[in-house]
Amino acid sequence: MRTGSVLALGLLLSACGGQVATDQNATSSTKEQAGPAQWSDRTRGQLREAIDGRAAHGLDHMTFDMSGSDEAKTSEQALRFATALARGATDPTKLYDVYTVPRPSPDLKAGLAAALRSGDLTKWLNSLAPQDGNYKRLSDAYLKLRQQPQDAEVKIAGTGEPIKPGATDPRLPVIMRELVILDYLAPKAAQGTSYGPTVVDAVRRMQADYGMKPDGIIGSEALAILNMSNADRARAIAVAMERLRWLERTPPATRIDVNIAAARLTYWRDGKIVDSRKVVVGEPDTETPQLGSPIYRLVANPTWTVPRSIQQKDLAKKGAGYLKANNMVWKDGWIVQQPGPKNSLGLVKFDMLNDHAIYLHDTPAKALFGMVQRQRSHGCVRVDDALGFAEMLAKDEGVLDEWHKARETGKESFVKLPRQIPVRLLYQTVLFDDGGEPIVRNDPYGWDDRVGAALGFKAGKALRVVTGAADVGP
Repeated sequence: MRTGSVLALGLLLSACGGQVATDQNATSSTKEQAGPAQWSDRTRGQLREAIDGRAAHGLDHMTFDMSGSDEAKTSEQALRFATALARGATDPTKLYDVYTVPRPSPDLKAGLAAALRSGDLTKWLNSLAPQDGNYKRLSDAYLKLRQQPQDAEVKIAGTGEPIKPGATDPRLPVIMRELVILDYLAPKAAQGTSYGPTVVDAVRRMQADYGMKPDGIIGSEALAILNMSNADRARAIAVAMERLRWLERTPPATRIDVNIAAARLTYWRDGKIVDSRKVVVGEPDTETPQLGSPIYRLVANPTWTVPRSIQQKDLAKKGAGYLKANNMVWKDGWIVQQPGPKNSLGLVKFDMLNDHAIYLHDTPAKALFGMVQRQRSHGCVRVDDALGFAEMLAKDEGVLDEWHKARETGKESFVKLPRQIPVRLLYQTVLFDDGGEPIVRNDPYGWDDRVGAALGFKAGKALRVVTGAADVGP
């Protein structure tokens, strides 16, 4: 499945290019003055101009106080703005119960002092935000949406008669475009104004995912999902820029990025995308957390010790017959599923180092990869063709022979990787189409809300799915 032409979501998550000041310790407070350097009329003007242009970073809903001429206050606002550019206006570790993805940590006080001494605050501030092309495309899209008058929106009429299968309707081109964005319809099928069987099937699948009656009739409920406003799009793009600012500017050249929102994995090798594939992630009640956690070994023919939560919720009422049929046994007070094709971890586990028992693994529930909305697990990440992916990693890491021998044992066996492969579990609801244009996808966990609110946006319309774990697996 190795490919050089993959979904652009991997590029969005790269956040590569451009160093941020000096990567030392982040400022612990923006209230202290930045050294002996003094503010001048020129540098105050540069700061004011940069803050006035903060819409380029989606920060125009935040307020910065530039009144007065107090040195300490001006430095405080300068550091606050610099922090927003360099590592985010918000702190993801405070917005979420779990967030361990590595973040930038520039010494902004030293950077500000140097910029003031040189008299060029503009150059320093311009260096702080991500420098890659995708951040620039998000910025351009945000500014474009911000400048459009509300009555210029191309929206689907929210009133009028429902659209029934077989009908012809002028609203269908916009509807089909949104179905393509949400991944329910292939681009080549989005043509004309006739509501044919292919589009009807796409609508039915969307209705099922969003908890509607899957009758294929496009009524008010379906239109509410498809009718995203420019304000909603702008908010999502501003949130996407903020999430990129949280990330290291030079992430490891070899790594695995998982976009939880899109349920997609991207494998980077030596700075290039070499593979992209579907994954299944946690359902909304058992979300996959945003972690930075490396794979340190491959586990062939894994056993699965059922967590207490799953044991109590899903297996408490199951009898001995169920356990036997699924190759499960009691061991030291725990239910343990033995290796084999029925094991909920499948035939390979990608062991990761974290305190949350989150890892990548295979699954016997292959049908889930055919679904559009793949938030269906208890929190771990299930990988499409996991054996093929394990083969790829083992070959790239020079342990292919050891991996083959481990598999052949039929027993749980471990193959340590010669070097750990960093994994970032990220959440990004804005991807890029083939033309490089940002497209807003659904927000399955509603996690855009808290970021948007922290950036000063009013509550938007989150596109959330209705799911349920299809099995007892992690």
